[in-house]
Amino acid sequence: MTKITAGKLYDEEAIRSIFDCMIQFDKIKLANGLTVIVHTDQSTPFVAVNVCYNVGSKHEDPDKTGFAHLFEHLTFGGSLHVTDFDMAVQRAGGANNAFTSNDLTNYYITLPANNIETAMWLESDRMLGPKFSKKGLDVQKKVVIEEFRQRNLNKPYGDVWHILRDLAYKVHPYRWPTIGLVPEHIESATLKDVKDFFFHHYAPNNAVLVISGNITTSEAFKLAEKWFADIPYREIDPYTGKPEPRQESDREITVNRDVPIDTFYVAWHMGARNEKEFYILDLLSDILSNGSSSRFEVRLVKEQKLFTEADAYLSGENEPGLFIATGKASHGVDIHLAREKMLEEIMMTVETPITAYELEKVKNRVEADLLLNEIGYLEKAIQLASFEIMGDASEINRQGEKYRDITAADLLATAGKLFRKGNRNTLNYLSLQNPGK
Repeated sequence: MTKITAGKLYDEEAIRSIFDCMIQFDKIKLANGLTVIVHTDQSTPFVAVNVCYNVGSKHEDPDKTGFAHLFEHLTFGGSLHVTDFDMAVQRAGGANNAFTSNDLTNYYITLPANNIETAMWLESDRMLGPKFSKKGLDVQKKVVIEEFRQRNLNKPYGDVWHILRDLAYKVHPYRWPTIGLVPEHIESATLKDVKDFFFHHYAPNNAVLVISGNITTSEAFKLAEKWFADIPYREIDPYTGKPEPRQESDREITVNRDVPIDTFYVAWHMGARNEKEFYILDLLSDILSNGSSSRFEVRLVKEQKLFTEADAYLSGENEPGLFIATGKASHGVDIHLAREKMLEEIMMTVETPITAYELEKVKNRVEADLLLNEIGYLEKAIQLASFEIMGDASEINRQGEKYRDITAADLLATAGKLFRKGNRNTLNYLSLQNPGK
């Protein structure tokens, strides 16, 4: 086994050979527009049936937010010919789940390969049509609203993304989180609203089906044709999200909440998921905060003891998203002083090139993470679907190369572009337990 260290490449050529092993897959498109991708993995007795729809919170009406997430809940209440998804999956020895993001909605079922037709039946019936009823809608509305309250209204720091997104975005639909802007949008949802949402977004021509695991390509394509080919093509609502204009002046907001620790969040606008800038800034965020030897951890947490937690990360959306830096101040440390010290540390990446050692270290870590994230048949299914929604599933095999090709000059130039004056959005999230700040 090749050893990947946090410092120097133990065997650079061996590591490169690992990441040059492509994820093999085959792809077809059915007559109704459904894209079908198959990845064979004979090392497992299981199979994943993953259906990803090109609809997320960014596709919602600004006056009816939270619908993509609400609809994810609704589809588990039954479809035209299925009364209980969970029971059917369990009887086949499998498990199922789903998630919604700003960009997409993803459903998956894993089960023994010889029971794959159960999953194909369930997902094709979900695509054909849910079992709409006022009772079912009322039940799921209550569930989602309670989730909204528990996770975003009543939880410490739960409204951070509502505030930060509203601060950073003025035009683009990323300005609201997946859960929605306010619970009232879900409370007012009607049966007609959810039916319209389904028929204008849930369609074979707006979806990607990935079958991954112990199955041959020919068998998988036959099953896809058998179970999905008869579902009719539907007209899809065009995506109308407007690009966010270039931000020209820094923005700042301060809120006071019943939380134990003063915290801040600073966000800068960055490029889209499929751009080179994304990969560069992913490495930069790791240099700043990933691991015990990162700059934030060594200089701000251990040496200066300004923070109990300090982090930098990307929001990760498909369209241009945000680079975020955040910190929880140590007891007795003024949050504004701590924030300025972090910003000074960040600005060093604009003024001084990253060392060869730091760059090599984070490349090793990222490549190792890529390998781990794509090692399982389900993980591969989800990733293949996500990249296909972005435009091309084969991009999954180019990630390692894109990270390897990044230079110290790339990091310096991109940091200068990102951390420019006028591109900063600051949320000071202060504790009511520390009055006078």
